[in-house]
Amino acid sequence: MTVNIGVHKANPSLYHLSRLGLLEELLAAQGETVAWHQVGGLDTAAALASGTIDFGGTGSTPPLSAQAAGHDLVYAAVSAPRPGHGALLVRDDSGISSLTDLKGRTVHLAIGSWQTHFVAKALAGQGLSYGSDITAERSTADSYAALLDGRTDAWVGQGAELSAARREGRVRTLAEAGDLIADRSVFFTRRDVADTRPELAGLVVRALQAADTWAAGHLDEAAAIAAADQGGTAADWREALAALPWRLEAVSDAFLAEQQEAADILAAAGFLPRAVTVADARHPGLDAVAAQSLATAQSPEK
Repeated sequence: MTVNIGVHKANPSLYHLSRLGLLEELLAAQGETVAWHQVGGLDTAAALASGTIDFGGTGSTPPLSAQAAGHDLVYAAVSAPRPGHGALLVRDDSGISSLTDLKGRTVHLAIGSWQTHFVAKALAGQGLSYGSDITAERSTADSYAALLDGRTDAWVGQGAELSAARREGRVRTLAEAGDLIADRSVFFTRRDVADTRPELAGLVVRALQAADTWAAGHLDEAAAIAAADQGGTAADWREALAALPWRLEAVSDAFLAEQQEAADILAAAGFLPRAVTVADARHPGLDAVAAQSLATAQSPEK
């Protein structure tokens, strides 16, 4: 069997796993192979539902949108929280001094990603609504420049772009993502895969942790790879990658509670078309397999 996995540049665990050959080695021992598919984070759930891929990973919001659309996905594993991964920025000379000042303003963000959850929660905490109190516009490669020249009032930066913006010293932080949300990477598969081949999903989880362990111990090399492939400087990438936990966790009650809070906020804001029950995407059998896979990957004897 060939395991089809969606990969995109915004998910560092999958990004590096696809380049290291670790999963190929694990699967070969089982007589299996892997095919990597470049699938954008916002398209991952649809690709999973269509059968194009069997496993994918995103931030917190896409699996919630998938549940709201009726896709029968299940969670396989999550990263540890990523407190230094992203932030909501304004120009240093902006008159915006608090989140309440965003009412009626334009915010650039990766709509549909974890950034939507972040901004929606930040606004909700101030009695504002993502759906009605700001104009959300999709981030582009030009968003930082748009912030500096006044074409947008705020911007959610992440990764090396955030490191670069802060290094230049022309922005202020209005809110840190890690102060408001766990901002985890989330990995998921289809229910039929979890029902019939949970061991395959377990091998993917094991390989993801192995890739994370490699990245944590080879930050300079990982940063050079990302800079050459995605642009930016290796120094900015190293700073961004060093802020990541590089550790996976099994699905827990705490994670499900985080996701349920996010789902409720996004539904109240009108971003999700209906309420969802996050616990419906839990698969106890896969949880057990993933937990064992992570224990194996993290064991010093392995």
